[in-house]
Amino acid sequence: MSDVPVDIDLYVNTSQQLSQAIEGLTEEDLRWKGTPTQWSVTEVLAHLVDHSIIVSFRIKEILSGSEVRLPSFKQDEWVASQKSNEGKASELLHIFGALLHYNSLLFRRLELEDWAKTAINAKGDVVTLSDIIHAFISHVQTHLSQIARIKNGVIGSVESSCVIGTTTKNS
Repeated sequence: MSDVPVDIDLYVNTSQQLSQAIEGLTEEDLRWKGTPTQWSVTEVLAHLVDHSIIVSFRIKEILSGSEVRLPSFKQDEWVASQKSNEGKASELLHIFGALLHYNSLLFRRLELEDWAKTAINAKGDVVTLSDIIHAFISHVQTHLSQIARIKNGVIGSVESSCVIGTTTKNS
């Protein structure tokens, strides 16, 4: 499996990276929001769980050869409507880790040609299974930076892909 185009351990390790990023934070710290329209650390974690669920679905669609366009989701609306900031970060991390573990078991069963299977994403671009996983790993890294900014009390960063408001982006 050395020819696998995705570092499966790096994928799985994103869970540990998130755990380390929030180590020592209190529930109050985890729920702190710089402004009402910015996400807290807990909301970032909830978003990453949602994103993992969507990515898991995308993986299955690609592997099945489905011709259906891969879904996006309204991340801000999902976070707000689930009252994500009332959740527990420890539970969110557990769910996130479990989803990654489950997917990693699948990844280890795949043949090299499976990684090259394609689908059409929500933007209309052709993407491979490998592309989806690389993008997921990168997405988590973006949110690790966001968590660091939140921990440091930095608000209004233009770099944040997940600021609630009129500039909402879908994942």
